[in-house]
Amino acid sequence: MLVTAATAAAIDVRTGRIPNPLTAAAAMTGLALAGVGLTSVTLTLAIVGGVLGFALMLPGRLFGATGGGDVKLMAALGTLLGPRHVVIAFLAGAIAGGALALGHAWHRGRVATTLSRTARFATDPAAAKAAIDEAAPETRFAYGPALAVGAIFATLWH
Repeated sequence: MLVTAATAAAIDVRTGRIPNPLTAAAAMTGLALAGVGLTSVTLTLAIVGGVLGFALMLPGRLFGATGGGDVKLMAALGTLLGPRHVVIAFLAGAIAGGALALGHAWHRGRVATTLSRTARFATDPAAAKAAIDEAAPETRFAYGPALAVGAIFATLWH
């Protein structure tokens, strides 16, 4: 799990993408380890963890806030962590992602704009999504490191 999270974070920072072969290998590893009983996560829990990781990240993808690689990475991590710890990883990753987003906005001088657009989600999600999509080239940042922080936190929590 640590190798997958760290590798995904490093590649995402460098390229802006999380490669499918990495997430597929991690998911297969999680399922295989669970299947042969080498972890505390059973095969059933690994499958549920993968599905739950995918489901937790999917809304962010649909709103355009995260990439497809982020969704697949959380699903793969879910097979390694199981459902309980993938929720912890997701929540810790969201907090880390929020901190990264604020840092990114600060660096670009866009904190007020970022907070305003984020607040608009509560009142007008469609308009907020359109504003996010329009600003994407200058606001996009690698979310893989936030997911790695979340996964590491969840592992240490265990």
